[in-house]
Amino acid sequence: MNTKVKGYILGAIAAAAYGTNPLFTLPLYAEGMHPDSVLFFRYLFAIPILGLMLRQRGRSFRIGKGEAVPMIILGIVFALSSLTLFQSYNYMDAGIASTILFVYPILVAVIMAVIFKERLGISTLICLLMAVGGIGLLYKAGDGTTLSLTGTLLVIASSTSYAIYIVAINKTSLKDVATLKVTFYVVLVGWIMFAARALMSEGGIQTPPADKWWLWLCLIALAVFPTAISLGCTTGAIQYIGSTPTAILGALEPVTAVFFGVTIFGEQLTPRIILGFVMIITAVSIVVAGGKITTPLVRFRKMFPRIKRK
Repeated sequence: MNTKVKGYILGAIAAAAYGTNPLFTLPLYAEGMHPDSVLFFRYLFAIPILGLMLRQRGRSFRIGKGEAVPMIILGIVFALSSLTLFQSYNYMDAGIASTILFVYPILVAVIMAVIFKERLGISTLICLLMAVGGIGLLYKAGDGTTLSLTGTLLVIASSTSYAIYIVAINKTSLKDVATLKVTFYVVLVGWIMFAARALMSEGGIQTPPADKWWLWLCLIALAVFPTAISLGCTTGAIQYIGSTPTAILGALEPVTAVFFGVTIFGEQLTPRIILGFVMIITAVSIVVAGGKITTPLVRFRKMFPRIKRK
């Protein structure tokens, strides 16, 4: 198997693994767990995994001067992105939520243009309009009812927070810090935030029912598949095929979420919804393929240094 084939396979696995968020989250919601508790355990189980990955790569846990405050701020922003996405699952189909979340690369381009005065090309503006049109098509569920405004605003807030995080990690003092170390501490800050929120909420930190032990596997899977496997395979794909193809393969994230939503959770899929999906995925892929935002977009996801191949 040549390196390009390996790269595309790894990129596909990375995107599909990230798209499993709803698969492992919705069963926990069905048993009454709230987003804060689910994310508390997801982040808790992810911390040692990221720590082992950091140690394996020979990275130091030491935080340099001036790095702590940006890490804390980014940790809060990243945690808010997770929280609003997971909250949106309570108001709308997970497949639709994951698809709307996928517009974050376009939002990265918009933020770079508005704040950092980077030129926003005609093609990007057209793609932005296309994505908005796609979201408009998704605004009605498969049964014809209008989606929850609260759910829609939550997932847009999640996508916006995600985009802000990606831009910030490239425009702050952390841009020269190993991304794996940044991610470790960002997740640690997020875990502390979810612990505090869960403890202050009614009922405290919720756990799965004692007679349904397999739900603990869902919590562990949230740390393994959308976190460790997704990030590790993304790194391999970047090394084999480069940044742009890897980012474009990210379109499999919402496709995977939609697949599980329809086949397992009974979410409806109509021609209008399919058209909305296609419009959003096409718009985002065109923007990513343009190359201007590929570097900051993938710098966020590139967890390890490039491995030199003979």
